[in-house]
Amino acid sequence: MNIIVPIKQVPDLVEELEIDASGVDLDRSSLKLKLNEFDDHALEEALILKEETGSTVTAIALEAEDVDKILFTAFAKGADKIIKVTGLENPSAHQAAQAMAEVIMGLSPDLVMTGVQAVDDRDGQIPVLLAHYLKIPHVSVVTSVKAEGGGVTVSKEYGGGLVAEFEAKLPLVVGVQAARQSPRYVPVAKVRQVMKSATIEEVAAGSTSATAGSSVKRFFKPEGGRGAEMLEGSAEEQASKIIQTLKEKGIIK
Repeated sequence: MNIIVPIKQVPDLVEELEIDASGVDLDRSSLKLKLNEFDDHALEEALILKEETGSTVTAIALEAEDVDKILFTAFAKGADKIIKVTGLENPSAHQAAQAMAEVIMGLSPDLVMTGVQAVDDRDGQIPVLLAHYLKIPHVSVVTSVKAEGGGVTVSKEYGGGLVAEFEAKLPLVVGVQAARQSPRYVPVAKVRQVMKSATIEEVAAGSTSATAGSSVKRFFKPEGGRGAEMLEGSAEEQASKIIQTLKEKGIIK
């Protein structure tokens, strides 16, 4: 089975994020980037399938500053091949999906596995858009993928803790919510070693006609509140105070 895993780097939300002078983007001069958490889970699930079935795993990413590091990390974790798509600058989600799909199509994929969303993605539609441009089915919010005969069985999570299983034929795009196990850790020393020996294949992006998408008009930090009011007393007294507060604010009559 030929598995393709599109991955991307995103801002590390543990770090303090600052808004740039334009007010429509983050200050990227000191921004720390990392592999998108959901893409990391997609890669892990792909590597589990590789171990179970002898599949081939290819990690692919759009060209960006320091993106080589996450590709080499994917290789160090067990990917067989790493590809960088060059020639796109600040693409929208639609343009990114179209460019990725064009390259992926040439790889004759059986299974495309990517994260269901990313922290810097305003629509979370990359799996859907990849399926659209590849003209193949997709299943998103997936928590496991198992090879069954000539296809796969995927577990899809719904609200309220419900999980459904779907039998799907290949080729297929899967939006991974979580892998069956935590993404494997790879030491920095191993990544550095891989950087010396592994080769990133570079493929130029074709023309992208996609124009749909969203744009940022303003970034701003949320204003701090005045803090919470702690209610004391018995359950009945607390309930009475809640009702009185809601009436005072006009929420209930």
